[in-house]
Amino acid sequence: VQLQASGGGMVQTGDSLRLSCAVSGRTFSRSTIGWFRQAPGKERRFVGGIWWSGGSPTYADSVKGRFTISRDNAENTVHLHMDDLKPEDTAVYYCAADLAARMISGNWKTYTSWGQGTLVTVSS
Repeated sequence: VQLQASGGGMVQTGDSLRLSCAVSGRTFSRSTIGWFRQAPGKERRFVGGIWWSGGSPTYADSVKGRFTISRDNAENTVHLHMDDLKPEDTAVYYCAADLAARMISGNWKTYTSWGQGTLVTVSS
């Protein structure tokens, strides 16, 4: 499976932004798509994830109520819609696939396929 993240950019505090993760290749019913972010000098952190087959997404506490993950079946794309952005949301955002998931994992090591990352910069 191949993933390509896009949609990053530079925004101001309080703005919204939508990232997209285009998924191609073979997926499985037990696949999940996760979003992660990595700020400079910090470890990669889970943002949220969704089952490829559908269902309710899972979010990190830091983004609950501000970020929404959705899946576009027709376009084989997973979106990360980010509202009320804050400077601490500044990071490179990655989407990744876990092809044999038992749950939506928050551990980046669980995910075997990764997109290239897209930079989000939020200025104050």
